Amino acid sequence: MTVQHLNQLLLACSLTLLLAVAAVRVSSRSGLPSLLVYMGIGILLGADGLGHIRFDSAELTQLIGYAALVVILAEGGLGTKWKQVRPVLPSAAVLATLGVAVSVGVTAVGAHYLVGLGWRQALIVGAVVSSTDAAAVFSVLRRVPLPARVTGTLEAESGFNDAPVVILVVAFSSTGPVEHWYVLIGEIALELAIGAAVGLAVGWLGSWGLKRVALPASGLYPIAVMAIAVTAYAAGALAHGSGFLAVYLASVLLGNAKLPHWPAIRSFAEGVGWIAQIGMFILLGLLVTPHDLVDDVLPAVVIGLALTMVARPLSVLVSLLPFRVPWREQTLMSWAGLRGAVPIILATIPMVNGVDASGRIFNIVFVLVVVYTLVQGPTLPWLARRLRLGEEQPASDLGIESAPLERLRGHLLSVAIPEGSRMHGVEVNELRLPAGSAVTLVVRDGKSFVPLPSTVLRRGDELLVVATDPVREAAERRLRAVGRGGKLAGWLHTDADGVEGV
Repeated sequence: MTVQHLNQLLLACSLTLLLAVAAVRVSSRSGLPSLLVYMGIGILLGADGLGHIRFDSAELTQLIGYAALVVILAEGGLGTKWKQVRPVLPSAAVLATLGVAVSVGVTAVGAHYLVGLGWRQALIVGAVVSSTDAAAVFSVLRRVPLPARVTGTLEAESGFNDAPVVILVVAFSSTGPVEHWYVLIGEIALELAIGAAVGLAVGWLGSWGLKRVALPASGLYPIAVMAIAVTAYAAGALAHGSGFLAVYLASVLLGNAKLPHWPAIRSFAEGVGWIAQIGMFILLGLLVTPHDLVDDVLPAVVIGLALTMVARPLSVLVSLLPFRVPWREQTLMSWAGLRGAVPIILATIPMVNGVDASGRIFNIVFVLVVVYTLVQGPTLPWLARRLRLGEEQPASDLGIESAPLERLRGHLLSVAIPEGSRMHGVEVNELRLPAGSAVTLVVRDGKSFVPLPSTVLRRGDELLVVATDPVREAAERRLRAVGRGGKLAGWLHTDADGVEGV
């Protein structure tokens, strides 16, 4: 490749990236997950489109797809709120294991008897499409406030179920005979256990180090966090465990560790996650040949009906039976089983392994994801409203960014008061910060001043709070409590976190 070729490649990639960024607005207005828009761009650039780019490397797609999934899972884990997920961990874990098994079995039966696929091909299709996609689900539900149990369960399930599904697809796509079911279950349990142990260990060590080492530049913290997340994946995979579970759990720990410069870390992770999604979906669009899909549209629709109308609801019903989840929430969870990037990436595994009819498997999965995303995506908010599962939005949480002061053994907390925060109208002395912390500066309307104890805080203010190491976490908790519960947080009918009591 010459410099001229490099310049042309950079121009093409940058213009494609700008087109994809602009397409997000179309996606947000239509209510469709962005994956459809990005795959459409890939198809448009492909052999049957205007770009006439010929790309048929399933191996390269699989490698890039795996790398992109690592980044996407890391970004999802960093955004997972532990308080929301912790109460639903048992139900989410059952959905990601027993629920996946039920979904694979029912879908495989439908693919075999309704479409005529061989049992190996039917099992592969059932395993491939049994993984839900968090990005697809929450991109259409972002404007519909739901009960914490629903969002927490869906989020945790989508983070956990990639691991067992990958193991199943690899096992079904192997060249030898499929192992006995009890051996397969044992291997899945072992890989999940190793992946969980590695992810928790790497996440804890990473968060412990980042909270105690002051890096010379704030821009190094986001890089370090993403490097730790990728380390968890690689270490888990090299230890013959589930790297996908490892990276997700490590990222959850990092995301809830109150790291320094957290807003910068979150923004960086979101940006990298968007790039990973855009690149992966466009590449998948390039890989598919639209005129080859015609013969597989009807089989994909039939298998999709078996999945969405029978397999998914049955897996939710069986998995959540011990937890007494209301039927309305079960109904929404059943319909919210959106498929996204993971099934299409996993459909390249049988192609790489040379499984018979692997091309047809890929085409069926591709059509199924596109068709049922078009059906389920726009109807999810409507269904949530019909089931009356919407909740009032809570008071806006504060944006607190921490910068360590290593020599002074303290921290600078940068606090932004957003619209909807109940800190509006609270005097500085009414914050009742713990001893060892104080508000030292207020920035209002572009002007900064040192506040008095009687200074009344307003929406849009930015505060600079100095806190010593021993009271930093207590100061953050108190600030967030006042932001949610007002100046009476911790008194009367509010608890320490500002949540109203009975």
